[in-house]
Amino acid sequence: MSIHFPAAVFAQSTDSAANLTGVAQWAVNMMETIGAPGAGLAIALENLFPPLPSEVILPLAGFTASRGNFTLIEALLWTTLGSVLGAWLLYGLGAWLGRRRMYAIADKLPLVDVEDVEKVEAWFNRHGYKAVFFGRMIPIFRSLISIPAGIERMPVWKFLLLTTAGSLIWNTIFVLAGFYLGENWHFVEQYADIFQKIVIAAVVIFGAYWLISKIVKIRNSRNSAS
Repeated sequence: MSIHFPAAVFAQSTDSAANLTGVAQWAVNMMETIGAPGAGLAIALENLFPPLPSEVILPLAGFTASRGNFTLIEALLWTTLGSVLGAWLLYGLGAWLGRRRMYAIADKLPLVDVEDVEKVEAWFNRHGYKAVFFGRMIPIFRSLISIPAGIERMPVWKFLLLTTAGSLIWNTIFVLAGFYLGENWHFVEQYADIFQKIVIAAVVIFGAYWLISKIVKIRNSRNSAS
């Protein structure tokens, strides 16, 4: 059983999408080889290696389902299982890392002090459940949010429940888009790319604000001491 993609599928893509043709072809090969579980495996790997774009893999899974290679339900089921598996492995990494190692690492980082880590930890203890649920629908944070959940030893069943719910919403949007757009599945990536750039810009702005604040605080402390 093979999947044949018209050349127009990739020819109509923007330069950015063309650069991802290799990833798209890799995902297609996975689905050709083992069917819907291949989509799940690809998404599990995407969780572990964030540079692999779910915004490409998920619409492709929907597109493949629309061609009858497997059902839409199978696409949703296996991609969600893949998301949960990848997140659970990262949760395990966080649990292995633990609070002691986290503080030890933070202590060696420039401009980071124990107070910063304590604030982040306190925030996560208050909002961790919401962070895990909504984080599954935000690029970049989709994978990373599982690590602090493991560090703080969030109850596994709650973590898995929230991760499943958030992942199912995210996956359903992209898989359905690929299913109904058919050979125009790559349009999804263009809009997702805009959303991702907004998230990256917000992270950069926040990071710059935090960095400037830390530098100002250190200078003020030195001036007060002198």
